Amino acid sequence: MKNNGFLKNAGILAAAGLLARLMGFLYRIPMQNILGDAGTGIYGAAFNLYLLFFVISAAGFPSAVSKMVSSRMAKGYDFYKILNISLLFSSFLGLISMLILFLFSDLLANFIGLPAASLSIRALAPTVFVVSIMSTFKGYFLGIRNSFPVAISQLLDQLINAIFSVFLVFVFIDHGIIYAAFGGTLATFFGAFVGFLVLLFIFLKNRRKVDFQKFKKSEKNSLILKELIATSIPIIAGTAIFSITNIIDTQMAMNLLTNAGFSSYEAKALFGQLNGKYVVITTLPVAVSSAIAMAVIPSISAAVAAHNEEEARSKVKTALKFAMLIAFPAAFGIGVLAEEILLFLFPNNPEGAILLAVGSVSILFLSLSQIATGILHGLSVLKVPVLAALIGAIIKIPLNFILISNPAINILGAIISTTICYLVASFINLFFVYKKAGVKPEFKNTFIKPFIASFIMGLSLLFLRDFHLFLAIVVGFCTFFAVLIILKPLTKAELSLIPFIKKFNR
Repeated sequence: MKNNGFLKNAGILAAAGLLARLMGFLYRIPMQNILGDAGTGIYGAAFNLYLLFFVISAAGFPSAVSKMVSSRMAKGYDFYKILNISLLFSSFLGLISMLILFLFSDLLANFIGLPAASLSIRALAPTVFVVSIMSTFKGYFLGIRNSFPVAISQLLDQLINAIFSVFLVFVFIDHGIIYAAFGGTLATFFGAFVGFLVLLFIFLKNRRKVDFQKFKKSEKNSLILKELIATSIPIIAGTAIFSITNIIDTQMAMNLLTNAGFSSYEAKALFGQLNGKYVVITTLPVAVSSAIAMAVIPSISAAVAAHNEEEARSKVKTALKFAMLIAFPAAFGIGVLAEEILLFLFPNNPEGAILLAVGSVSILFLSLSQIATGILHGLSVLKVPVLAALIGAIIKIPLNFILISNPAINILGAIISTTICYLVASFINLFFVYKKAGVKPEFKNTFIKPFIASFIMGLSLLFLRDFHLFLAIVVGFCTFFAVLIILKPLTKAELSLIPFIKKFNR
């Protein structure tokens, strides 16, 4: 692979991730307007619970499988064995998770303080089984440095999900918001199933093209399974901690808000603003850092397996820079334009701008935590992200109690505690990235220059936001880009890694 292969794969994944997030973002607008904040609260609560079981049965496999496949390819081993064993293991976990969600939906809904979410939880149960198998195929394709199938699958998954979500919510709304939320969650299964079929079709079509003469070395199945468990469990644990804190957010928010004097409907509405507006909008730019993190794992792992330490260090620095060049302007832009964005997207119920304005800072720390975690996984440092997530969660829970209980702060407390949680986790992860990779920190180019460019961009947005939202966005982007040209945070070599930019390097 050429040195820019990692960034091309990251670019493909980032583009697909952004388009998928954009589709998800767009379909959530009519959903939010049909369901209202209270119905969105039911939908969001069920989804948070689903995400925990998704993490347990699927989240660790793309990273673990891609890492194992890429290292085997670099050493000439039969990497198909990893796929076969991973499929069996992920299917088992997916089946168990599906049964728990389906059979204990009432119990789980009561636990999070939203009994109305039971039907939606049951609708999401079969999706867990499908995505657990799909995640293994994603890891395989990422491991062989072919991100196109993953990108196509992701886009079709989200497209089908978007179409059926709006359609089913519209069909079921006459029966009440509980059944409408059920329709929205049921659509997730249709999208996931189509995404899985796409990956399976591409795999079956192309598997005969592999030249197995280059990959003759074999190893015991037991050793592969042992490594798969050892690699995936820490990744699952680190991600699961954040998912558990989201569930705790749901449970604590509903109880603390009602104890603070809010009605059950008001509590659902505030939680709906948190999940249906703040989470949906702020995770849109984070899709880019997620893509970079997914692409950097097999890339760094292959460089380490080939004992090419210089290449590994170079990819660490490049990944951090590009992630921050996305996160800083996104945080400033969303923070400054929070009120205008919500008014444009949700004209019928634009409440929640303060959540978006304050919570935009979390974009920076969530992006930093994700990219640092991806780098550490690529370097086979698996325990640090788990520890970082745990420390962040331990800090978040008491902050939730203190802040949400205050009627003046209410649901904003969950966002403040989340931001602090990611801040702590990102700094711990980043410290160990620099330590384990042997990389000298480039704070000036990685953090200070993107901050300056984003700050100046933010000032331009302040002056223009009252005129027109899209005019402000265009001028803000041009301002950010112009300041970057002056500050030069990227080297010529790093610029040449970006597809299509090489021609305009000078």
